Amino acid sequence: MSNKSKKRSGVVYSTNPDYKYDEGNADLFKTDKDSQKLKVWLDRKGGNKVVTRVADFEGNDFELAVLKKKLQSACGTGGAVKDGEILIQGDHREKVVNLLIAEGYAAKKAGG
Repeated sequence: MSNKSKKRSGVVYSTNPDYKYDEGNADLFKTDKDSQKLKVWLDRKGGNKVVTRVADFEGNDFELAVLKKKLQSACGTGGAVKDGEILIQGDHREKVVNLLIAEGYAAKKAGG
């Protein structure tokens, strides 16, 4: 089999003029933002590093990654998604809470 035919292995053609393509990603943005109650924590990791943690997010992994990217760019720092939580490097609780509220989420600071 040549490389040309390998690239086209997922292509399906239809001769039906009434065929309607079904979008598989229709439910990506179905999470209701205002019903979520996000908690923003401040954690200390190894080496006395400080991390802002956003917990209790209910949604799929794609929405979580999009929200992480918005928080990272707003705070100007790095971050990660682990175990359904967003970790932002540094103490950015105020900025994160204000941004989440502006995005339509119900967010508040938690912890000490």
